[in-house]
Amino acid sequence: MGIGGISVGSLLLILVIVLLVFGTKKLRNVGSDLGGAIKGFRSAMKEGEEGKGESKEGAEDDPSRLNRDETTAQSTQAEQQERSQDRSS
Repeated sequence: MGIGGISVGSLLLILVIVLLVFGTKKLRNVGSDLGGAIKGFRSAMKEGEEGKGESKEGAEDDPSRLNRDETTAQSTQAEQQERSQDRSS
């Protein structure tokens, strides 16, 4: 028996059906989107831990930090637009 009483053969059959329904391109996009989301979450957690000791006033006084935050936001928006274009095609 496999996971939760489902045999290995049944799991393989389900995998084949999913591949036929969604196609490999769409599954690849879903995988890359999921990976990007996890990467973004990890970087946000890391930035949050680094920023615990800093106040918001300190961020306003440091112009280089503001530029970095704006650049990050712009690159994130560009990535989201690319993904939405990939999904529509």
